[in-house]
Amino acid sequence: MTAASPALTALDHVIIAVRDLGAAAEDYRTILGLEPSWRGTHPQWGSANVLFRLENSYVELLSPSGEGMLGTMLRAWLDEHGDGAIGLVFATDDIDACRNALLERGLAPGPVEAGRGVDSNSGRERAWRRAGLPLDRTRGVLLFPIQHDSPPDALPMAGATGDPAACVHAIDHAVVQTTDADAARRLYGDGLGLRLAVDKKFPDWGVHLMFFRIAGVTVEVAAALAGTDAAASLPGGHAADAADRVYGMSYRVRSIEAARERLSAAGVDVSEVRTGRRPGTRVITVRSRTCGVPTLMIELEAGDR
Repeated sequence: MTAASPALTALDHVIIAVRDLGAAAEDYRTILGLEPSWRGTHPQWGSANVLFRLENSYVELLSPSGEGMLGTMLRAWLDEHGDGAIGLVFATDDIDACRNALLERGLAPGPVEAGRGVDSNSGRERAWRRAGLPLDRTRGVLLFPIQHDSPPDALPMAGATGDPAACVHAIDHAVVQTTDADAARRLYGDGLGLRLAVDKKFPDWGVHLMFFRIAGVTVEVAAALAGTDAAASLPGGHAADAADRVYGMSYRVRSIEAARERLSAAGVDVSEVRTGRRPGTRVITVRSRTCGVPTLMIELEAGDR
């Protein structure tokens, strides 16, 4: 690895901050159609989490618990914003070299820190190392690289609660709202080294979209076009002077009809099936029990799943 590339290998996981971890875990068990892979604590950081491991990433529900730096930060964020997506974490195979590369790219990473999680049910432990990035360099989004020191099976795959075709099996994309498309392009492209696959303005929608790809997952960055009212019409009404934020999530399912039927039967507010904007896709919008995260489910053509 050279300083020219941070060598991020995948979207490791998405962080959703929640006040009531138990209620959020039950909601996501319903939304994803999966049993949690992990219910854990971070004794040194003052936080607790529930994890759902998917085929290509995992979803982390994170809540303050006790005293610690992370718990304090989460309480402040939740007081200001309420439940919602808060961060994107990227995998690396060499955290030290990755930190050095990010340092040379001006992202000012902190020192490499060791972390440890304990599963509340089984007592199993997981270990990792991470290098935090200051929020003033990440435009307010919690972003950092992580290297797992435990074997992959230390975090089991989340098991389906019913028909696997009706359940989420992977992350398709995460959406970030930005107030400055050029600055976001520099951050995700030049800074983090993600591949920019699409950079296009859509005047009819009043939005500028950039799709950054990593290991089959897309980080979609959306900015309102100048001279439009998209800042108000984009989900969340992102104000021009606000920090960027992780906004929404899109998950893959193998059968969109089965997914809709499952969610509707569970009392979730869900849209009708419709054709997606991406060719060869069908989607539904999940409108309740998502802990403040606008959520889409998507069925890909058979060859793209």
